[in-house]
Amino acid sequence: QVQLVEAGGGLVQPGESLTLNCTASGIPLSYYSINWYRQAPDKERLLVAKITWSGNINYADSVKGRFTISRDNAKNTVYLRMNTLEPADTAVYYCNVEERNAWGPGTQVTVSS
Repeated sequence: QVQLVEAGGGLVQPGESLTLNCTASGIPLSYYSINWYRQAPDKERLLVAKITWSGNINYADSVKGRFTISRDNAKNTVYLRMNTLEPADTAVYYCNVEERNAWGPGTQVTVSS
């Protein structure tokens, strides 16, 4: 059974940074494409960043140059480093194992002064 747990969210001020992590049990994340999505209140869930099993990476235009996705296969964890956060980044962030359609419960990120 696949279980994903996100952590690292919180309340920060504009311009600050956070690093989210997604840890899995039940599968080796290194074999899969891992996505980070986010969902703001009353809005649809949107893809933020993706890292494939082979290491290819893509970002949404809104986060390019500010967010970095990476993986540590030894820890079975995928990270999302978020710099220069903006109020528009406020959302619940979810990790997703694409090939298994598995989701974590999400972690709240709030950017506010």
